[in-house]
Amino acid sequence: MGCDGGTIPKRHELVKGPKKVEKIDKNAELVARWYYCTLSQEKLRRPVVTCELGRLYNKDSVIEFLLDKSPDKPQADSAAHIKSIKNVIELNLTDNPAWTGDKGNTKGDKYDDQRAQFICPVVGLEMNGRHRFCVLRQCGCVFSERALKEIKTDICHKCGAIFKDDDIILLNGDKDEIEQLRKKMEERRLRAKMEKKSKKTKPAECVSENGHTEEGAAGPSGMAKASKTNSRDKISFVSSTESTAEPKSSENASSSSSSSSSSAAKRPNPSVGSKSEAYKSIFTSHSSAKRTKDQSSNWVTHTAYYF
Repeated sequence: MGCDGGTIPKRHELVKGPKKVEKIDKNAELVARWYYCTLSQEKLRRPVVTCELGRLYNKDSVIEFLLDKSPDKPQADSAAHIKSIKNVIELNLTDNPAWTGDKGNTKGDKYDDQRAQFICPVVGLEMNGRHRFCVLRQCGCVFSERALKEIKTDICHKCGAIFKDDDIILLNGDKDEIEQLRKKMEERRLRAKMEKKSKKTKPAECVSENGHTEEGAAGPSGMAKASKTNSRDKISFVSSTESTAEPKSSENASSSSSSSSSSAAKRPNPSVGSKSEAYKSIFTSHSSAKRTKDQSSNWVTHTAYYF
């Protein structure tokens, strides 16, 4: 049976069987995970950061994602758990001396073996995805898993910071390892929230305790103390009144003498004749302020002078 153009269809064109599973090139996957940013798909360049799930990012792309959290961006789901810049760790990486960068094969006549840019500072393994690498959450130093297993210490080999087993984050792990890291991340965030709540409730408890102590002081013991203080105040008041009543007569006698002495001690008024001419010229009653008939006007002004 042919078609309009006289072509004969084959069996695989008529019978649709199950789709073949596309095989992903492992080398290409390793290069994409270890050499490129998870968000922007650009080459990794310093400063490089990692999230609590072990994925690698450029710090610039993370900041841009936090400023603009639109769901239309590609690879936005891979960084949905990053809520702030505090949720990422800046990596303290060790450069590979054998890495020549992009200038290694400019002509294209040599085999490019894609040397890794970073290595393990203890063992010297390249950070190319063929070896498992870990980062310490406290200081951000990156080591190979082999180095951490061979030299078992609680101190960082590079900077000397103290760390625990929970602080080790595996970079670019499998699905099961990512799920374990996710559980640890959620537990850590819940613990941080509980600590914040406890810090907020502590001052409130202190205020309530102070209020209870004040109310307790106003109870029976407080009433007894108040009655004692009131009785002491009454006794002191009576003694003070008795002491003030005795010198009243002497005060009356002295008041008459003091009034007479104060009247005698008053400053006498100076006589008018002792004042100077400059002082007298201030007033309108002085002869210099008086006007003649020629100077005075016949109409009334605001400041009229009539003498």
